[in-house]
Amino acid sequence: MPKLPRIRWTLAACGLAIMATIVVVTACSSGPRAGEVLDEAMQAGRSAESFAQADEDWFHDMDNGVALTPEEIKGRNMWIVWSGGNDRFWDGLTTTTFGAFDLLKIVSSHPDLGFTRANRWNNLGLVNEPCFQAATAPDPKRFGLWLDQRSTSCPADPFENETKYPGVKIGARGSAKMPDGSTFPVGSFYGYATGVAGLRLFPNPKFDEAAAARWDPKRYYTDPAYYNDKDLVRPYRVGMSCGFCHVGPSPTHPPADPAAPQWANLSSSVGAQYMWVDRLFIFNANKPEGQRNFMYQLAHTFRPGSMDTSLISTDGINNPRTMNAVYDFPSRMGMAARIGDEKLAGGGLDNKQFNQFPGAPDALKGFFTAPDAVKTPHVLKDGADSVGLLGALNRVYLNIGLFSEEWLLHFNAVVGGKPITPITIATAEKNSAYWRATEAGTYDTALFFLKTAQPDRLKDAPGGADFLKDDAVRLSHGKDVFANTCARCHSSKAPPLPASLDLNAKACAGANYLGCFKRYWSYTQTDGYKAAMRAVVQAPDFLQGNYLSTDARIPATLLRTNACSPLATNAIAGNIWDNFSSQSYKQLPSVGSITITNPLTGEPMPYAMPAGGRGYTRVPSLISVWSTAPYLLNNSVGTFTPDPSVAGRMKMFDASIEQMLWPEKRQHDAVFGDKVLGTIDRTTQRSRIFIPAGYLPKALQPLQGLHRFIPSWVDTGGDVTLDKIPRGVPVGLLSNIILPSETDTTLDEGQRLANIGALALELQADLLKAPDDATDDQLMQTFRNLGPRLLKLSKCPDLVVNRGHYFGSTQFNRQDGLSADEKAFGHEPELTDDDRRALIAFLKTF
Repeated sequence: MPKLPRIRWTLAACGLAIMATIVVVTACSSGPRAGEVLDEAMQAGRSAESFAQADEDWFHDMDNGVALTPEEIKGRNMWIVWSGGNDRFWDGLTTTTFGAFDLLKIVSSHPDLGFTRANRWNNLGLVNEPCFQAATAPDPKRFGLWLDQRSTSCPADPFENETKYPGVKIGARGSAKMPDGSTFPVGSFYGYATGVAGLRLFPNPKFDEAAAARWDPKRYYTDPAYYNDKDLVRPYRVGMSCGFCHVGPSPTHPPADPAAPQWANLSSSVGAQYMWVDRLFIFNANKPEGQRNFMYQLAHTFRPGSMDTSLISTDGINNPRTMNAVYDFPSRMGMAARIGDEKLAGGGLDNKQFNQFPGAPDALKGFFTAPDAVKTPHVLKDGADSVGLLGALNRVYLNIGLFSEEWLLHFNAVVGGKPITPITIATAEKNSAYWRATEAGTYDTALFFLKTAQPDRLKDAPGGADFLKDDAVRLSHGKDVFANTCARCHSSKAPPLPASLDLNAKACAGANYLGCFKRYWSYTQTDGYKAAMRAVVQAPDFLQGNYLSTDARIPATLLRTNACSPLATNAIAGNIWDNFSSQSYKQLPSVGSITITNPLTGEPMPYAMPAGGRGYTRVPSLISVWSTAPYLLNNSVGTFTPDPSVAGRMKMFDASIEQMLWPEKRQHDAVFGDKVLGTIDRTTQRSRIFIPAGYLPKALQPLQGLHRFIPSWVDTGGDVTLDKIPRGVPVGLLSNIILPSETDTTLDEGQRLANIGALALELQADLLKAPDDATDDQLMQTFRNLGPRLLKLSKCPDLVVNRGHYFGSTQFNRQDGLSADEKAFGHEPELTDDDRRALIAFLKTF
């Protein structure tokens, strides 16, 4: 009985979808300590040098068939097939998500799953790797799994060569005897191809004789009691390369059938614009039981082509962002040279820079000046990864699970509930051979992108000319509109700025940034600037070498888009990516107060934005904008179709650009309608928090005997469930609760935990009191009653996802109710319908 308060509070937190049980488990455990663990490679005695970069030009038809140097070939291979041992991480994530996420099922085609190679594109948006055929039966060579089969007409995958690329011999690899008498293989350190681009298969080091004897492939696909056991050891782990989220159909060489592309139909940098992360993250999302899982309802807010990159190293904010295309690195680096000045400090000084690599061209060496000055592009949406291009690339590998032995000790993956601490580059350098091998290889990846990530022009696409029939008069008008309204943010070519503005890039970094930006913005509103910019845009070579972005950070008070992205905390001082953000980023001032919508009443409410890096969104490039719809930072503006053909992309472009330029045409909220400037992501059906008995944390296992007393919480099989989360609940109301303390919280640790615990208990009690036949509206009343307290504990109460970017529209000038900080940017000329049509004509040429 003395433990009951802890159990009640822990279960209550489950009701808030935060799963704070992990706090209890972590606090009571005595596992490995941060800074003292080695990765699997070093445990096995491997050095970084033993991981040779693959030199086969296997993907030579990709990226428009551009000819590459040997170094650039290695760079592309690293991007597409190197996973750096993160198969350990993704296997562990199955346990963390209580069995909902299982990549080994995602690459399978068992009939009970409901998705196969044939419909993988339409159902999941995953790119089928060429040279494979769909599984028609269990594969005895792969322990009875239903995996894609390599076509006999294709040569062997060179990255599977165990002699040239020997895998890490650890655990069962190379030693365990299988039931058929064979020895469990070690494999290649690049893994086996799965038939899905970017996912590689690795023998599981834990698959020993006992695990092999227990393995039942039929039950793995069909029996929840079997596959929902957290102690189940699968024969393979699935590793993920960067290419998984970045390889996609080429806009200018699209496949005739997106489910059966050839390498020539694929691009390394266009982005996974068609991926359904909700369906990917919940393996049974195509079935009613999967959709009733609140975790699915959370992931369902990720529109196709977007995901929350802080979902794993969770910052407690539901924040899906586009997996956008990467274009024109030379021009982007040119912008970094002009305005990308940042200062590094602390662990950020350990980031690799171009001039540390022998043979680096002088043009790349100038981006770092010892001891702490870097000229850097801003890659993440909030411009946080501001430590140099190589540092940004290296961070990506950590973010997808490299050195998970250390990484996972700094936070609780997905569920949160534990204060986050930084993973330091120095620790990775010391204890991870995979990290050091990655650092050695991303230089070549950067060279590869500098060569290949070129614009995809509509005029070069098959049938593209049919969509480019506007006359010269309209195009000229569109250029003027772009110059007057858009180019100040969306062009890397611009007229010289007056010295009187005092916009020196070094002086404007960090604490002085907002003042400099405001001076710049005011100048762009003058007739003199607009006239000079019109001359720049009208020049015949305007699009050549133009990144179509300033790469600048735009304050939320001006942009007025959803604030959850600029509120992200992963890169602030002391958080997980502390070493991958500059001191200048950490010193950015607050943008002031923004105006958001109360998700319970639909009324406007003020919200004070914090300082320390948050509050800004870097300008996306408009290169190939015709091929990258829907729009905004979360793909919430526009419509989606899974058709990657030129016609399909133009269909999305036409619908999406209409909503961008005519904000009144955007989707409106199902509850508040026109009262709110946009829509709130809500649960689409009644859902539940569900923890299968096999995944139940130890802190909750005593509840399994309480079925007689609380059958609404614990079923006869021991599964713990909080049911009755009604249809229509704003998802962010539950997902954005502050669990770990943040620097800007007004509550101390004890107050916050007490408030969350009391609130969660009250929420559960009210839901349990509701009759079995309660309507969704009746259940919603509980959330309406407790909503103000939920909002007070919210890390991001801004839940309208498709608002903002009103430039040139009437909405920008409707400033009643806005904060003084928002009004400070003044009014903007409003575009006529003819102006907007002309602008669209010009945008199609990008």
